[in-house]
Amino acid sequence: MWVVVAVLLYLAVFKEFEPLLLVPIAFGALLANLPTKNMVNAPPGEILSPVAGVVVAAYGETGQTIEMPATERQRPSHLTKYSVEGIKELFAEENLLYGEGRQTLLYVIRPTNASHSGAEPVSAQAAWLDSEETVTINNDDYLIWAKASGSVSQAFVSAGDTVAAGQPLMRVYADHSGGLFHYISLGVVLELFPPLIFLGVGALTDFGPLIANPRTLLLGAAAQFGVFATYLGAISSGLFTSYEAAAIGIIGGADGPTSIFLANALAPDLMAPIAVAAYSYMALVPVIQPPIMRALTTEKERKIRMKSLRKVGRLEKLIFALIVTIFCILVAPDASPLIGMLLLGNFLRECGVTQRLSKAAQNELINIVTIFLGTSVGITMTGDRFLKAETLMILALGVVAFSIATASGLLMAKLMNLFSKNKINPLIGSAGVSAVPMAARVSQVEGQKADSSNFLLMHAMGPNVAGVIGTALAAGYFMAIFAGH
Repeated sequence: MWVVVAVLLYLAVFKEFEPLLLVPIAFGALLANLPTKNMVNAPPGEILSPVAGVVVAAYGETGQTIEMPATERQRPSHLTKYSVEGIKELFAEENLLYGEGRQTLLYVIRPTNASHSGAEPVSAQAAWLDSEETVTINNDDYLIWAKASGSVSQAFVSAGDTVAAGQPLMRVYADHSGGLFHYISLGVVLELFPPLIFLGVGALTDFGPLIANPRTLLLGAAAQFGVFATYLGAISSGLFTSYEAAAIGIIGGADGPTSIFLANALAPDLMAPIAVAAYSYMALVPVIQPPIMRALTTEKERKIRMKSLRKVGRLEKLIFALIVTIFCILVAPDASPLIGMLLLGNFLRECGVTQRLSKAAQNELINIVTIFLGTSVGITMTGDRFLKAETLMILALGVVAFSIATASGLLMAKLMNLFSKNKINPLIGSAGVSAVPMAARVSQVEGQKADSSNFLLMHAMGPNVAGVIGTALAAGYFMAIFAGH
């Protein structure tokens, strides 16, 4: 992990790849791999079941003293991909740190809708179990570790009991509070930070180019093909479940907050690599997109000049914000935190009477939340979560997602030109990914390489902001399909 931290810091500080997010993420990862027990521990209180299911094993007893692990764990991803010896080593590590492992591992819960696909269950017997005791762990099982050090004042469930998601498993008492990053990370867990980032993005965004040329909405929609193609690719790899594949696919939208929002909801164990991939590829827009743009367009197409956009009035922008909010939330209610905050920020910008609020959202709010969001993601980047074959696969799928999204926007523009007298420069189709405004700037740069007097920036902003809305709707769709997974 030290190498990963060093690479992220190098890219952020010396190459200036998305430094506003990668620096906090990298520093959070540094903290995650130091003995920062007093930074991430939860406060004493009730330990809740993360999923509905059956208690396979219960090791928490009233009066027992429990100790939070140095590295907080909930469920090692894809347990059955470990060897039997690997699982024993996982628990032996806890025993080495804390003596009896039963002080840290409390429950094994098998989800009600567990598929048990991908591998055979593994029976592991290690020092954390009594000598005659064996437990069978499936790929879908949740392992609940101690989240706070203290004494068990009451144990509510035992082996064989059926529990609901959020049901208390036990109550822990101690005279200390939780760690700093436990509270900060609640902004991610409770899905507060991504919508607040969208509030700032909305306040920074001018939807005028999209309103002036509504057909560019199709270019933003076309870019979402990258999301769904990567979703199918992740499933076909056999390494990921359907809801993990959905969280990975959203990388194709090139929207960091949306990627974190969906990963937290569907695949929290994969949130760190998904976030790193999303922000890394956003930063690499000027590297990844140009070769695809040149390969899929002719020089004649790159020289197409588009008509100047008409001026859009304030009333049009306000009505647009209201209509889009209502329509998108009716279509994808699960995306309402993102869509609602995005358009609220834009309404603050365009109404003309809330300049102080708009400026606060554009500056102080988005900057503060960015620091907390980045470090909260970074603090989850422990070695056992990040250094896996799945992480490399996510990074590879991220490139595929981004490339397909770029190509889809370009090809959609070329298709539209077959039926339109008012031609579209296909280069603006690549801006359908929601890396605002970097993707629009790349369209401008590539256009000027073909014709130095051609200005595409404002035209490219139309599909660019449409991509933000499209990616949020795609995330809402996945959340609706896989809700309660």
